[in-house]
Amino acid sequence: MGNKPTARQTVTIAQIAERAGVSPGAVSFALNGRKGVSERTRAHILLVADELGWAPGSAAKALAEAKSNIFGLVLARDPKNLGVESFYMQFLAGMETELSPRGYGVLLQVVPDAPSELMTLRRWRTTRRVDGVLLVDLRADDPRAAYLAGHPELPTVAVADPAFVSDLTTVWTDDATAMREAVRYLASLGHRRIARVAGLAELAHTQIRDAAFVAEIAELGLEGEVLRTDYSPEQGAAATGAALASERPPTAFVYDNDIMAVAALGVLARAGLRSPDDVSIIAWDDSLLCRHSVPSLTALSHDVVAFGAHAARRLFEVAAGASPQAHLDSTPRLAVRESTGPARGI
Repeated sequence: MGNKPTARQTVTIAQIAERAGVSPGAVSFALNGRKGVSERTRAHILLVADELGWAPGSAAKALAEAKSNIFGLVLARDPKNLGVESFYMQFLAGMETELSPRGYGVLLQVVPDAPSELMTLRRWRTTRRVDGVLLVDLRADDPRAAYLAGHPELPTVAVADPAFVSDLTTVWTDDATAMREAVRYLASLGHRRIARVAGLAELAHTQIRDAAFVAEIAELGLEGEVLRTDYSPEQGAAATGAALASERPPTAFVYDNDIMAVAALGVLARAGLRSPDDVSIIAWDDSLLCRHSVPSLTALSHDVVAFGAHAARRLFEVAAGASPQAHLDSTPRLAVRESTGPARGI
């Protein structure tokens, strides 16, 4: 009968210790944020406490409910990729433009995988580490969204298309319309074989872009292929090289970020090809890399700094009691530069 205690019952340290397989002393250290247990053990204990429905006592609760003036953001990404991909650095800069004037900061936690994301959010909620969270890199049926929707005491804004999340405020960009515009533009230049160099398949925004790409390719009667990567320049370059070496190589590529598109320029050079003479390239997220590469890159452009600021403003609204709503931030638009041109023979 070791079920979760009912709402009328008080979860005790002894119950948490028994379920977690640790001593009551370790539980006390973990729940009170004291030294004496490893971070791994602390995370495990907090997770068990959360599952059992533990709530701090009145004195501890009063202390925990004091504002931290911090919003949280958890990313399950390779830190090496974050160092070269500009999106999240711009997004965080945008958040800071709203947070700093109000005396708030942002806590960024980089973790190795999706389960670690959920564990971190549970720990933050249990310990009142942050006053709210931005949920990014949504997946289909994401357990993080379900968890946070069930705990409205931790204000949350999901940076995601509302088609993938309910019961949470969302801030999103219309990636489907942007992808269709990119394919139509390439088709207008005479390209009939187009490759999409995409990110992680489980991410909601990847799935939206995939579906729009496939649908527009079919509608226009083109040949298209989706090449899967982890967003890194290495995998972007490898996917590009493999496609160019195929029997019917694409004459145009659409990349899911800017750094893979820049890496593709090196692949072309080593193969004796040029952009746009031989291959046209479109990048996603119009960073400085796109504007200052040679050739400069045509890109699906939107103001990422403004996007981050918008998400932060909505999180303040949710923290103040606003009901869940969907907020369209923007539709990325094509900024045409030197890397796109007529298909060979056109």
